[in-house]
Amino acid sequence: MTTCVALLRGINVGRAKRLGMAELRGLVESFGHSNVRTLLNSGNVVFDAKRASLPAITRSLEAAIETGFGFAAPVIVVTATEVDAIVKANPLPRAPDQPSRYLVAFLPSAAASVLARPLLAQAWEPEALAVHARAAYLWCHGGIIGSKLLQAFERATGGVATTRNWATVLKLQAASAGGPAG
Repeated sequence: MTTCVALLRGINVGRAKRLGMAELRGLVESFGHSNVRTLLNSGNVVFDAKRASLPAITRSLEAAIETGFGFAAPVIVVTATEVDAIVKANPLPRAPDQPSRYLVAFLPSAAASVLARPLLAQAWEPEALAVHARAAYLWCHGGIIGSKLLQAFERATGGVATTRNWATVLKLQAASAGGPAG
């Protein structure tokens, strides 16, 4: 068994793309995954997979959401080990003091990180950016609304990433390590 975390992009934001967490848990369970639990109402699912083919799990979930709920929702699946590594690799140690302004952008592949790397050559102060293989770290000093860094990151990556604030990432780490989900 491999503990995985599925991160859905753009659901339950405003009135569009509504997906109840009970329905999402049922969907993930229908694929034979066990110990399925959701965190918050924003498309975070922690589960145990017998065979952790992350691309296959991603494709299956995306197709089932579109078929079953009538809208597309990009999904990024990472292992609990990857979530733990992303937390431990935190390159901006002061940023977690204000977790709502500190985002981790989960990327679908290491190749996707190449799209964000040109942003590293620009000055973003007082904002900050670090890019790793499957995640980028964005410190949005004035908050995420109106963050020039976040806007540039979205443009550069073509919207392939899904972001979670630092507090949510820590909750995902705890839940994927066997702690409680929210």
